[in-house]
Amino acid sequence: MTALEPRDTDVAATSGHPGRSRPPEAPATGTAAAGAATDTATGTATDTVLGRAYRSLSVGIVSVVLLIAFEATAVGTAMPVAARELHGLPLYAFAFSGFFTTSLFGMVLAGQWSDRRGPLGPLTAGIGAFAAGLLLAGTAATMWVFIAGRAVQGLGGGLVIVALYVVVGRAYPERLRPAIMAAFAAAWVVPSIVGPLASGAVTEHLGWRWVFIGIPVLVVFPLAMALPQIRRRASGPVGEGADEETEQSFDLRRIRLALGISFGAGLLQYAAQDLRWISLIPGAAGAALLVPAVRGLLPRGTYRAARGLPSVVLLRGVAAGSFIAAESFVPLMLVTQRGLSPTLAGFSLAAGGGTWALGSWVQSRPRMAPYRERLMTLGMVLVAAAIATAPSVLIHSVPVWTVAVAWGFGCFGMGLVIASTSVLLLRLSAPEEAGANSAALQISDALSNVLLLAVGGAAFAALGGGTVAHTTATATGSTAHPAAFAAVFLPMAGVALVGVWVARRVRIPS
Repeated sequence: MTALEPRDTDVAATSGHPGRSRPPEAPATGTAAAGAATDTATGTATDTVLGRAYRSLSVGIVSVVLLIAFEATAVGTAMPVAARELHGLPLYAFAFSGFFTTSLFGMVLAGQWSDRRGPLGPLTAGIGAFAAGLLLAGTAATMWVFIAGRAVQGLGGGLVIVALYVVVGRAYPERLRPAIMAAFAAAWVVPSIVGPLASGAVTEHLGWRWVFIGIPVLVVFPLAMALPQIRRRASGPVGEGADEETEQSFDLRRIRLALGISFGAGLLQYAAQDLRWISLIPGAAGAALLVPAVRGLLPRGTYRAARGLPSVVLLRGVAAGSFIAAESFVPLMLVTQRGLSPTLAGFSLAAGGGTWALGSWVQSRPRMAPYRERLMTLGMVLVAAAIATAPSVLIHSVPVWTVAVAWGFGCFGMGLVIASTSVLLLRLSAPEEAGANSAALQISDALSNVLLLAVGGAAFAALGGGTVAHTTATATGSTAHPAAFAAVFLPMAGVALVGVWVARRVRIPS
């Protein structure tokens, strides 16, 4: 597979093979996985992701997702307290987007690394970087060091998520992929419930640093379970007859584009947070780096929602960016505006893990396959409604549990959309293009997060969000600067509505 070359908008071109509307099932490939390839290609209809043939691999890679889920839910709860203690509330959005900024480079690197040498290397390196970033953030003495730790986490996260997609594409037949994607979503259920409670309790009684320092111990189990099976089923480059030198080389142009997209996104985020005229300089430099890099790394037609793969990639970014940018400010809004403790603020998002998994499960049912476009359209409607409802709690007569209910419906919609885009991405990708196309999907996801967090963070800071009172124990909280939060949520609801239109563009032409 070549690195992400711009593609035509018809399905034959997006699949990488002219004249063929969809690629064959992606088998495990490479010399190290020769035996597993036969298992994958000839698996019987009775095989399941937890059947004897796939059980160890499924448990191992789902455990990796479980680790990421615990990090996301626990860290999100501790973040408001960490930002306050480090005197970094004006940089609050940067603590989130710093993760996504470096993950952009990690995704491109993982796509090439996985396609040329197999997903085992980027997966192990990514897990190691993820753990190192947590330790750096947990021991930070200043907000900028904290952000640096989040950036190292992002690099590791970018490597891991693309490598996992390649594993799924190589090791599982197409009929099992919706089920394993649903299992990924289900892995968020327990962390989404336990994570906020545990993180809140640890933050209140031991301090926020232990939330970060304690998570790396979860690395051992996924490594022990997943890596042997990945080595057997999905290691090595695609194809045994390819030229060895070609297989082992990296496309340096794509690496340069990856660096450009990361530095460009970081400069734009910095400019958005500074809010001075002088910040126009790094903002312009960031845009100059970002635009050509995006054009070179995403499929041709992505930003005009061309049917097929481009619309799938765009929908992923619109859905994830609008939802995550809004969700990042939910705990801060509840802590500062309604006086909730970090535990209760995090728990308001706990139900979302269950409903997200439910949405992912619904789309995985075989009888739902013909209605995938409608499911994604419904999902985006629910996402937009949830984001628009959340800031209603800025009115103190509105019950605070309104956010929990709204976010439950929004997460159900996200389960429908995110899992469906993952399934369609693998369906439209030839085996030798799975890494680059997976990287494109994740780049769209992460870049949208960075840009929309930058916009939301700039609006938040411009309206005085950086000076909100940090009451966490009062009954009513602070009423200062509610407009700063509304300026984040309402535009994101508008972006989600655009996703409703994009979802109607993913239908694959016959």
